[in-house]
Amino acid sequence: MREKIRILIIDDDQELCSIIEKYLRNAEYTVDISYTGAGGLNMALTGDYHLIVLDIMLPQINGLSILTEIRKQSVVPVLMLTAKNEEADKVRGLQLGADDYLTKPFSMAELMARIDSLVRRYTTFNRTAGAEKTLNLKHLTLDTQTRVALLDNEVLALTGKEFELLYFLAAHKGQIFTKRQIYQQVWGDEYAFDDSNIMSFISKLRKKIEADTAQPFFIQTVRGVGYRFNQEG
Repeated sequence: MREKIRILIIDDDQELCSIIEKYLRNAEYTVDISYTGAGGLNMALTGDYHLIVLDIMLPQINGLSILTEIRKQSVVPVLMLTAKNEEADKVRGLQLGADDYLTKPFSMAELMARIDSLVRRYTTFNRTAGAEKTLNLKHLTLDTQTRVALLDNEVLALTGKEFELLYFLAAHKGQIFTKRQIYQQVWGDEYAFDDSNIMSFISKLRKKIEADTAQPFFIQTVRGVGYRFNQEG
């Protein structure tokens, strides 16, 4: 029996929501649905969810605005649903803290695979992050239980995926990883993002932890290979 996992769907397409709900309940997930942006935002901020499936195109409040408000209070994984002609919105969603996105129309098999992956990462990260509950480095402290990151004793405003990305690199400081290896380890899937999306996550993280993003100290680029966390960090 699956551990009780609650998922919130925010989408005004009632027929699509009904189909998604059926698949999720068959997989033994608990499902709540909101067909409006305002109602969905209220549920997201007041409910205890393990994942939010969020459409960008919503009446009254769009999905990007909802995501912005969610990220002020929560690191819950958010899977964005976008239309084919919303490439800019995909990038903006990632910049605002979305963990993944899926372009409509999509297959239910792909949706379920992405949901399972995000839920798995969110619910098992604390148990699989390693024997150490706290990673103490020269400048950084990362607490895997509270998912709080401190830089020189100042709290960093990280999303869940940013925390996992930072923890993975910091826990293996000095080791070089390709974008594919980073994606497989942090997202727990076969490589599905293109390079620009991995670079977007690295860029967002650098803006939060680096004094000079043009000359990053912590997350270093190894040209033609990938990234590594500074051995001196």
